[in-house]
Amino acid sequence: MLKRCVLSDLKGKFMEVDLFQQGVDLMLFGMGTVFTFLILLVGALTLMSWVITRFFPDPVQPEVAVQMAPVSAVEPRIQAVIQAAIDKHRGK
Repeated sequence: MLKRCVLSDLKGKFMEVDLFQQGVDLMLFGMGTVFTFLILLVGALTLMSWVITRFFPDPVQPEVAVQMAPVSAVEPRIQAVIQAAIDKHRGK
C-alpha cells in the first residue's frame, strides 16, 4: 500500500513537471513565431521602401521665385495711432 502511494505521488509530480514543461515549450514556440513574423515584416517593409524610393523617386519641383508685393509706406497718422495703441497696451 505504501509503495503504491509513493508511486502515485511521484507519478503526479512528474505529470505536473511535464505539464509545466509543455506550457513553457508552447510559450517559447508562440513567442518565437511572433518574433520571426515581426522580423520578416520589418524586412519586407524595408525592402518595399527601398524598391519604391529606388525606382519611383519623387519628382523634383522647380523652384518658383516668390515675388513680394511692394511695401507701401504707412501714413504717419496711422503709424501714430498704432504706436499709441501699443503704448497703451504695454501700460506706458
